[in-house]
Amino acid sequence: MKVYENISLKSHNTFGIDVKARRLVVVGTDEPLPALEEPYLILGAGSDVVFTRDYPGTVVLLDPAAADAVLQADGTVVAPAGMVLDSLIQWTLERGVYGLENLSAIPGTVGASVVQNVGAYGVEAKDVVSRVEAYDLRERRTVAFSADECRFGYRTSLFKGEPGRWLIRRVHYRLAHTFEPNLTYRTLEALPHATAAELRQSITDLRWSKLPRPEEHGSAGSFFKNPVVDESVCRRLKAEYPDMPEAHAAEGGYKLSAGWLIDRAGWKGRTMGRAGVWPQNALVLYNTGGCTGAEVVTLAEAVRQDVQRRFGIGLEPEAIIV
Repeated sequence: MKVYENISLKSHNTFGIDVKARRLVVVGTDEPLPALEEPYLILGAGSDVVFTRDYPGTVVLLDPAAADAVLQADGTVVAPAGMVLDSLIQWTLERGVYGLENLSAIPGTVGASVVQNVGAYGVEAKDVVSRVEAYDLRERRTVAFSADECRFGYRTSLFKGEPGRWLIRRVHYRLAHTFEPNLTYRTLEALPHATAAELRQSITDLRWSKLPRPEEHGSAGSFFKNPVVDESVCRRLKAEYPDMPEAHAAEGGYKLSAGWLIDRAGWKGRTMGRAGVWPQNALVLYNTGGCTGAEVVTLAEAVRQDVQRRFGIGLEPEAIIV
């Protein structure tokens, strides 16, 4: 375990916001946690977090180098929660097991991907996760959850619903020894996908054609969730905007494109202070250089209010504001 005092978190959040934590604790996958005084924050790679001020308590990180993934005979992969998700995907392909390719190039750790139930190009974490090992900070014991017990939903889970209680230790993935490309996201059909490596590269290239690379412009990826509305609201908007994309939502109702709503409201490419809306993808808010979390929140609220006023649709942030 490593402990740091009064340390900058700029390198621990992909927005690149320069705030400090009073204390930073980095622990190995199986190391016991010290007693934590309130407040404390469990952080992955900080790819879905916006810090608005210095953190007055303890930030807990899992050491990404503390343990290796393990491939079991049945194709199950057991990965430490601190491992970078994209590194795990490459690791699986090198060992001939498949199923994670569509999540390529998503910033963040294995543990955080489960908390958020990340998804892209037709696949969500819940589709491949079979078991999660987590440490209960309230009862100070390790608990194993089946996929059903994780209560996965659209960008949420049991763990996100109880912030500060669970530290993910390991994630078990149900993968296959035979590669069958998942092309439910139709754009992928026209891209190279004959092998898992080709599909992974196609998805990586597609992703970075739409999103800012973290090393060039800080962001939290998709900032807002795609709103889910009932049929009457969908019909009303479709009548006025025939080109509006919509799809049936797994949870019922219709899922609309938050990016389309923001773009149609005129925000793509605009800036406020040192925060902006990415010119290639209106769903992404980004750091134009040296921005603060407060500037990001101000921009997000202006976008949200405009979309509400124009379409009558409320946008909910996917990013976590701290």
